[in-house]
Amino acid sequence: MNSSKKCVYAICVGFFLLGFSLCSAIDVSHDGRAITINGERKVLLSGSIHYPRSTAQMWPDLIKKAKEGGLDAVETYVFWNVHEPQRRQYDFSGNLDLIRFLKTIQDEGLYAVLRIGPYVCAEWNYGGFPVWLHNMPGVELRTANDVFMNEMQNFTSLIVDMVKQEKLFASQGGPIIIAQINTCNGWYCDSFTPNNPNSPKMWTENWTGCILPDCKNEAYNTAKVNTQTSVMVKKSNQAENEPISLSWVWRPESIDDTVVHGKAHISANGLIDQKAVANDASDYLWYITSVDVKDNDPIWSDDMTLRVNGSGHILHAYVNGKYLGSQWATYGVFNYVFEKKVKLNPGKNIIALLSVTVGLQQNYGPMFDSKQTGIPGPVELVGRKGDEAVIKDLSAHKWGYKVGLHGLDNKLYSSDSRYASKWQAEDLPTKRMMTWYKTTFKAPLGEDPVVVDLQGLGKGHAWVNGKSIGRYWPSYMAEEDGCSDEICDYRGSYDDKKCVTNCGQPTQRWYHVPRSFIQNDVNTLVLFEEFGGNPSLVNFQTVTVGTVCGNAYEKNTLELACQGRPISAIKFASFGDPQGTCGSFGKGSCEGKKDALSIIQNACIGKETCSIEASEDIFGLTSCGDVTKRLVVEAVC
Repeated sequence: MNSSKKCVYAICVGFFLLGFSLCSAIDVSHDGRAITINGERKVLLSGSIHYPRSTAQMWPDLIKKAKEGGLDAVETYVFWNVHEPQRRQYDFSGNLDLIRFLKTIQDEGLYAVLRIGPYVCAEWNYGGFPVWLHNMPGVELRTANDVFMNEMQNFTSLIVDMVKQEKLFASQGGPIIIAQINTCNGWYCDSFTPNNPNSPKMWTENWTGCILPDCKNEAYNTAKVNTQTSVMVKKSNQAENEPISLSWVWRPESIDDTVVHGKAHISANGLIDQKAVANDASDYLWYITSVDVKDNDPIWSDDMTLRVNGSGHILHAYVNGKYLGSQWATYGVFNYVFEKKVKLNPGKNIIALLSVTVGLQQNYGPMFDSKQTGIPGPVELVGRKGDEAVIKDLSAHKWGYKVGLHGLDNKLYSSDSRYASKWQAEDLPTKRMMTWYKTTFKAPLGEDPVVVDLQGLGKGHAWVNGKSIGRYWPSYMAEEDGCSDEICDYRGSYDDKKCVTNCGQPTQRWYHVPRSFIQNDVNTLVLFEEFGGNPSLVNFQTVTVGTVCGNAYEKNTLELACQGRPISAIKFASFGDPQGTCGSFGKGSCEGKKDALSIIQNACIGKETCSIEASEDIFGLTSCGDVTKRLVVEAVC
């Protein structure tokens, strides 16, 4: 740990600064080798569920599935910047109801791991630090300066007091067995470091982990986890008449005030970081300036370009009200140079640059909070005469700044907005930038999860009944190269090129629509299309379990469940050393003497759930020798 960071941390040993200790609990402790519960050492299987990223109505089902998947603890950060968006103004409503989330974990009989933060390493803007804190004088995030430490302590004290009042710590009979405060980039746990002579040995190979408490006997091996894999299938919206066809209306995004007239909210001399201006209130920030160019100016030529050094995800450029071009960053590249040929008018010219982010590029690493976003510059006009280039640097000019877009500011996605009118049905445009689309749809039948297929669109934002279902970007394609037709093999050291699939396909195409967003009668879908796309292919579908695959090692129990639907058939069953993956299983070199398929058929078909022990007593003797035996089943729901 870098001492210069002056990190504040705690794990089980208590809350540093707050003087509140969890380890005084009777049932939860730590003996230098492991966490103990009721005096027994535990290997806790914990998974993350971030409550702000789902609706409160989804929490019970998510947590139930976590338990069914074998977890005994749920971990979550506490997201400071959404709970305190303005200094001393707090929000714990809706999907920010932390107490309700913790009580839902408790209702399911699971433990909770509460990472109060304030640092959030979870692809979350500013790493969870509030924007107002970032902008306070004298604040250096993640260091122990007084202003930051006082604000951090105020928030963490608030969270601790709330949790204590609801009696949710383990010492009070609640689910929280571990809590953490951390201002740096990770989790600090001395009991499992290699330099601790009393630490259990952690052995890793082939992307697996094995805990050997006495350096001999296995206490836990990730390669021997008993699991069920569910293969989901999509079905068309049966509530709609066939063929499914949504009727659309549209209206343009109003940008003339900006790109033609150069109107802005504020102005300053020089280029300003997008974070400092937008304050995390919008993905969109206009940079606007004017430049006077006479036809005798040294820069004037028939071969002029506008060159912009950008560090946002996307840049759209307009000159004198006309669209010049766009460019966006590629994965892992945070800076790029946009350069397009430009035709200027003698006299005054308006240059409007729209910088767009999809969140912030970095939320971890050294000095991540000081990384520039937007247009750091330079912004230059380049004139060329023969081999000579004349550059006019506009970076120090007076720049106007406008946060957001007209339609977003006026909430065109909401039926309650007094501006949400003037939609037109005629001449529905496609491949048109900066366009709003709206349609209605019927609620899909049943209770299965709902997705909307946004194939054919470019990039933008989607709302159902006025509630955001997130940004979309189906036109962003995965690289063509890197996929392999060979069977996926995870053995060996980690490599991000291993087991790559869907090369050349959209990074995401189907977007979840929470059932709690959907009304029983007519529903509204609104899209803001930034790049230009075709909404005619958009449709709603439901997602259900098609097949399930179970895996259990010898002397363990295999459990299959079709999430409320009966098991209709068994496609594959083998006890021995079966090979392959779900959907492509095959028998190995050894097999139990009894017919595994008929045994599983008799035990499972017609039932919503079934369980059976993976043992030679059930499936017969094998000739596997020292090979680890397991039972593998693929069932149709």
